Amino acid sequence: MRQKIEFTSGNNKLSGLLETPESNIRFYALFAHCFTCSKDVAAASRISRALTAKGVAVLRFDFTGLGNSDGDFANTNFSSNIQDLIAAADFLREGYQAPKLLIGHSLGGAAVLGVAQSVPESVAVVTIGAPSDAAHVAHNFAAHIDDINEKGEAEVSLAGRHFTIQKQFLDDINSYGNAHISKLKKALLVMHSPIDKTVSIKEAEKIYQAALHPKSFVSLDNADHLLTKKADAEYAADVIATWANRYIVSDQETYQSSVSKGHVLVEEKDHKFTQHVSTSSHYWLADEPVKMGGKNAGPDPYEHLLAGLGACTSMTLRMYAQRKNLPVEHIKVELTHTRNYEDDCNNCEQQNGIEAIVRKISFVGKLDELQKARFLEIADKCPVHKTLHNDVTVISKLVE
Repeated sequence: MRQKIEFTSGNNKLSGLLETPESNIRFYALFAHCFTCSKDVAAASRISRALTAKGVAVLRFDFTGLGNSDGDFANTNFSSNIQDLIAAADFLREGYQAPKLLIGHSLGGAAVLGVAQSVPESVAVVTIGAPSDAAHVAHNFAAHIDDINEKGEAEVSLAGRHFTIQKQFLDDINSYGNAHISKLKKALLVMHSPIDKTVSIKEAEKIYQAALHPKSFVSLDNADHLLTKKADAEYAADVIATWANRYIVSDQETYQSSVSKGHVLVEEKDHKFTQHVSTSSHYWLADEPVKMGGKNAGPDPYEHLLAGLGACTSMTLRMYAQRKNLPVEHIKVELTHTRNYEDDCNNCEQQNGIEAIVRKISFVGKLDELQKARFLEIADKCPVHKTLHNDVTVISKLVE
């Protein structure tokens, strides 16, 4: 699921995309794009999409003055990039969950190394084709440095686009070193291509040597700096997801509950809509859709209700088919809930607007008409179906 978001950094509104898995979210990651790029650069979008498929929610955004974000690029610098990342982490922390994984591409890699200490919840950092310090980026406009120092600014051409670089930008990047890398105290994965012509692989060596363990290096063989080949971006995402699993423990793994057999425990996860749901042997999440103010981290309450009826229906039909030796190869039950049910209603005039669950049952197998009719009758025999049709009393007790 892809959601457009906005958050504030300083006086500017920044534009981002939050991509979340359809099923449970293992953890959140924050992605920092390359110098003068945007959140939509191929590497960022492909890596984010691949990580989302593996259960990781990823926020990528345009730094101030780039892409769809507000601000003037000429007035930005490496320090403002750091502030933008802190603002993005704050946005996730307040509305969703603080990022446990920080990923940075090129200068974005140097930025996540610089911001990691300011995001205490992060436990792992990944750099892709990154320089060891911010000052390295100046080589992109080396021919203009004298003009920038003498005149205060100069217009430079980067990847076919024109940008104004001010002296304050040079002063800012020169104020950063790489001493902070040795104080990271987080797991680090350095990814770099040996044929990278924009940022030499020697920069990866500097990062790796400066960092303390746990640290890992993965070579992105035959990849260019921007990871323009889809296969290279997907490979990077596969490695990141596998590597991160070693260091990042998801909420499903950290949350513990004691539940008696036959009981179900529901407990708030984020004090909004996301809920821990536990039985004596299973755990999952319940939530509301994003449009309702939730995070879509799990099925909503009515989906749980429909799932219970659907699962019970399918199981009951399977037991009946086995008992009667019916040639039923596959059973499928699709359910919907409505409070304004009129379709397929035989007595709509008498019961206009009734609340109903529509259950559509399909199967693969050759049954005669009599067997089909009986098969449908058996669906109504499932225990959950009977419970829904009984005059059920819910007894609520307030427990201190």
